Amino acid sequence: MSARETIHTSAAPQAIGPYSQAVAAGPYVFTSGQIGLDPAGGTIVDGDVAAQTRQVMANIAAVLAAAGLTFADVVKTTIFLADMNDFAAVNAVYAESFAAAPPARSTVAAAGLPRGALVEIETIALRR
Repeated sequence: MSARETIHTSAAPQAIGPYSQAVAAGPYVFTSGQIGLDPAGGTIVDGDVAAQTRQVMANIAAVLAAAGLTFADVVKTTIFLADMNDFAAVNAVYAESFAAAPPARSTVAAAGLPRGALVEIETIALRR
């Protein structure tokens, strides 16, 4: 494995700026923050924060899969919320992907997220 590898998949939204969907460095894979963009249309999915979170998790799953990983390989996540009142709804959807041995996590309120998103999540995974 090279010291640094860019990860890309068409199964997740294309980057909306000068960044990679994920970068592998040593044994770690760092995913860029994912928002609830539909990969086909490039627009935020319709619905509430739970619907956006489901799309976020699907986007993360696609990026992890492109790196040969799954949610079981994730060791740390950071969740950014436009409104902390959405914490419970996001947490419920998030928990579906991390039923056993969930990763370490931080959750912070953000003054604003790209494209008016309600939630953004980034991950760090470990290649075993």
